[in-house]
Amino acid sequence: MLKSLQELGFEIEFHSHARAILSQDFPEALTELNEILKAVSIPIGEIVKSGGGEAAGTQRLRKALTSKGWKKGSFEIKKIVNGVERESISHEIDHVRRIEAWTLALEIEWNNKDPFFDRDLENFKRLHSEGAISAGIIVTRGTTLQAALKPSVLRFANENKIKSFVDLAQYGAKPPTDRQRREVEGRVARGNNFQKSWSSFFVSDKFGEATTHWRKLQDRVHRGVGNPCPLLLIGLPAKVIAF
Repeated sequence: MLKSLQELGFEIEFHSHARAILSQDFPEALTELNEILKAVSIPIGEIVKSGGGEAAGTQRLRKALTSKGWKKGSFEIKKIVNGVERESISHEIDHVRRIEAWTLALEIEWNNKDPFFDRDLENFKRLHSEGAISAGIIVTRGTTLQAALKPSVLRFANENKIKSFVDLAQYGAKPPTDRQRREVEGRVARGNNFQKSWSSFFVSDKFGEATTHWRKLQDRVHRGVGNPCPLLLIGLPAKVIAF
C-alpha cells in the first residue's frame, strides 16, 4: 500500500490498524493520495522566498486535494444533559474525505511550530473516540527533506552568485529583520562567505528542529499522543525540491 510513494523516498507509517482500515474501506482515497503526492514539487526559489503566510507548495497541495474531494471540514461535539447543553467543542480539519459512511481527516504540516502536531493528534483522537472519523493522516517534511534543506539552499546561493541581501531580494526573498541581518553579518565577519553564512542561518531559522518535521512527529506518536486513533504518517522526501 502506497508502495510507489515509498519507492520515491516517501516515509510511510501506519499505526493502530490504519493499514487494514485504509486498505479495506478507503482504497479510492489511497489512490487519490498516491497520485497527488507523487506530483508534489517545490522549486528551491519558493523555499528561499518563504516567510509569513502559507508556502506556495502547500497551497498547490491543498488545491490538488480539494479538487479530489478532500475539503475543509468542521466537526462540533456537544454534551447535553436533560436537554441542557453543558459542553460544545468545535474541531476544524483542513482536509476531510468522506466515502459512504466513512470519514478520513488529513492535516498538512509543512512548516509550523512543532506543538501543532500535538493539536492535530489530539483532535484526531477526540474525533475518532466520538466516531466522527475512521483515521487521521498527517503529511510533513520527511527525514531526507529536512536533511537536504541546508545543502539545497546553499546550492541555490552558489549557483545564483548570491553575495548580499540585495542579491537575495532579486529572487523575492523577504527583507531580513535586524536580528537576521546581524546574525548573518556576524558569521561573515568571522570568516565565512555570504552564501554559506546566509544559507546555514536561513534554514536553521526557518526550518529548525522546533518546527514540524518527521522526527518531531514520530517522537509524539511513539510516546502515544493521539493513540488509539488509527494514523497514517507521510514524510515528504528530498526529491520534492526542484531546481
